[in-house]
Amino acid sequence: MTPAATPPRTFSTTDATTGGTTGAPASDPRLAPARRWTRDRWLATADGLLDAVRPYASPGGALIALPGPVSASGVWSDGLEGYARTFLLAAFRLRGEDGRDPAGLIERYAAGLRHGTDPAGDERWPRVDERRQAVVEAASVAIGLSETRPWLWDRLDDGTRQRTVDWLSGVVGTRGYTNNWLWFQNVIEAFLASVGGPWAQSDLDHNAETAESLYVGDGWYSDGRGRGGRRQNFDHYAGWAWHVYPLLHARIQGRPLERVHADRLRAYLDQARHLVGSRGAPMLQGRSVTYRHAVLAPFWAGAVADATPLSPGATRALTAAVAEHFDAAGSVDDRGLLPVGWHRRYDRVRQLYTGGSSPYWASKGFLGLLLGADHPVWTAAPELPEAWQEPHAVALRAPGWLVSATPADGVVRLLNHGSDRAIEHALTVRGDDPFYRRLAYSGVTSPQLAAGDVAAPLDSHTALLDTGGLPSHRDTVERVHLDDAVAVSRSRVCWLDVPGRGPDGEGPDDGQGDDAGWAGLRLGPVLTTASVVRGPDEVRLAWWTPATTAAPGRAPAPGTTAEDLDRDAAWPVDAGPWRLHVGGWPLAAAKDGALHVERSADRSGTLVRVVRDDGTSSHVRALRVAVEDGGAPVPSPGTPAETSLDVVGAVRRAGSDPLGAASAVPWLRTSAPVAAGEVVAALVVLTGEDGARHRPAPAVRVRRGADGGPPAAVEVRWPDGPVDAVPTGSAS
Repeated sequence: MTPAATPPRTFSTTDATTGGTTGAPASDPRLAPARRWTRDRWLATADGLLDAVRPYASPGGALIALPGPVSASGVWSDGLEGYARTFLLAAFRLRGEDGRDPAGLIERYAAGLRHGTDPAGDERWPRVDERRQAVVEAASVAIGLSETRPWLWDRLDDGTRQRTVDWLSGVVGTRGYTNNWLWFQNVIEAFLASVGGPWAQSDLDHNAETAESLYVGDGWYSDGRGRGGRRQNFDHYAGWAWHVYPLLHARIQGRPLERVHADRLRAYLDQARHLVGSRGAPMLQGRSVTYRHAVLAPFWAGAVADATPLSPGATRALTAAVAEHFDAAGSVDDRGLLPVGWHRRYDRVRQLYTGGSSPYWASKGFLGLLLGADHPVWTAAPELPEAWQEPHAVALRAPGWLVSATPADGVVRLLNHGSDRAIEHALTVRGDDPFYRRLAYSGVTSPQLAAGDVAAPLDSHTALLDTGGLPSHRDTVERVHLDDAVAVSRSRVCWLDVPGRGPDGEGPDDGQGDDAGWAGLRLGPVLTTASVVRGPDEVRLAWWTPATTAAPGRAPAPGTTAEDLDRDAAWPVDAGPWRLHVGGWPLAAAKDGALHVERSADRSGTLVRVVRDDGTSSHVRALRVAVEDGGAPVPSPGTPAETSLDVVGAVRRAGSDPLGAASAVPWLRTSAPVAAGEVVAALVVLTGEDGARHRPAPAVRVRRGADGGPPAAVEVRWPDGPVDAVPTGSAS
């Protein structure tokens, strides 16, 4: 049985928040997209996307190679991808309309199937043994053929049907699917079984066992295992793959979604609903974000399977808001195509497997077209989703995220204290993956993605600065604590030494690495970071402690893993001393002149703020830390007397952000090295609220721990009285 969800922590309008509403009159502007995005508009949008790709199809229609970068699988594979992913969209549209086909989609995709499966033809598709990516696309073909079976498959000639079975059969008996790919094999073999083709129960049994080993609870799956077997790979694949394919698999087999999958889908949606802002901006985190509308697939799946905590009216409101968000942001270009990007074209969001046709997995976001015009999703009055009604914070324990939402400005903030996708081997060079290891994500900001930003991360990042000023990278994340107000995690940091590139990704190499490859690593201490949230405000705390290592010729210290020993043997260790950097939220705009940087200092400490012309602001403020030692307050290092983050700045970038041509990131740093166990504190804010910087600052009090160890106790007192205790991992 699915456990009852823990209610999120909400804030009254007297708290330091943007306020919110608990009711939603019909005139509420947040419901306007749902009135505009009728089912007919969804249909028209699908038809427009399908019509726009026609000029890029091969003569027989089997290969659709769309403009944009070429994937690592090559142009040939990308052409198959264009066919398969647009066919998926066509199939949902045709099935939902009971085969009505005014644009001639059935014959168009049937012709492509005939040419693509002809092993002697000029437009043949790559087999699974020729391109592994063919497994992914074959799954879409199988789903499309199943959904359109009465109008396409059942009317094909026997030769084309047999060639299609032969091509799909390449997946039977294959192995090595250790993430969401196992569902591709499942749906392909389900379709093969439904048409009398070959399939293997051993494949399905193996995949079921693997899938169960990746389930971590609350509806969440880790999309594969990371270094050391960790299940900490969390992103949109948890929804648009792990929860959508079981439904499509069940539909191929002509049965309802299994109870276990329905319960897990419902539990997932109970959490995922907090990751979409009230103005329709979904979370920009994780790989493959270029699939855009696919973030809606699990919400539609919940409606199709009747396995959702959202009412039909709330489902319609949420899905329409996201669709309008992407539409207004220009995600469809002037040719009617979906380019690689999040909003407009921006190739740096791609992974190596991403090609020009890849964005058409956005087709999954049109899954709602399977619901007929008389379904309550389309006929019920739009309702404001509960997560959009008042400011709140909620811990998503499975992925290790603390989510803070302020519906009045449409901002949802994700503070990451549990997900890292650390899939690299411990002995290989690895950087701080900007889509997974930043400390903070939102739907209205993006990680900075230029080469220098990836090599030397500054945005939404807490780092130690080496003697050359180079910021450290966050490695595997170890969870310490998570509740609806406080999240704490730690990681052994490292520095990425890139030849020819120094601090901030510019200037000469400092020569500290000793690896002869393209880059090397230097290991550092363990950096612990805590987030304490209230409304749009986050108090960010950080301190470092020495790493636990084994001396040469001696047994490892208790708790040290074999992986730790391997890492220590492979890479040099930086000796310090280290300063500390706290990077704020990046803001993007169409031009640099729309971003304004302000600096100030008052009794509360130093502050740097980036303000965009629309009023959205990102600021970081140094906080005073009152330190107690044996009950007696003692001064904390730094200038002024009780705050060590005394250096303020902001970095401006051009071309680093998919949300705008210009971007800026505010930051604070210590001018002096930070001692082991010394707590540094800052207020980090992203808001659309006026006057946020004028609110009184929270107070931070620390009880010092053993020399070089973590603090014994930390507490944050908010201006209106509430106090949050911060677990430190200290034994005392």
